[in-house]
Amino acid sequence: MYLDNEGIDRVVKEYEKDTKALREELFRLCWFMRGGLSVTESFLLTPEDREIIGKIIEGNLEVAKTQGIPFY
Repeated sequence: MYLDNEGIDRVVKEYEKDTKALREELFRLCWFMRGGLSVTESFLLTPEDREIIGKIIEGNLEVAKTQGIPFY
């Protein structure tokens, strides 16, 4: 595969975008876990682990909404 400078620039920008999105997801998980998951530990999670934790968080948010419980 050959890429010119513009092609390389596009690939690098896409990787940067993906990296930022992943970091944001991991930091959000850490915030919701309230110290139960460190940033370092979050980087060791598999995509499937992150998905499972995300579903648990969504379920807890839904329960908090329906029962009127604050969820910060």
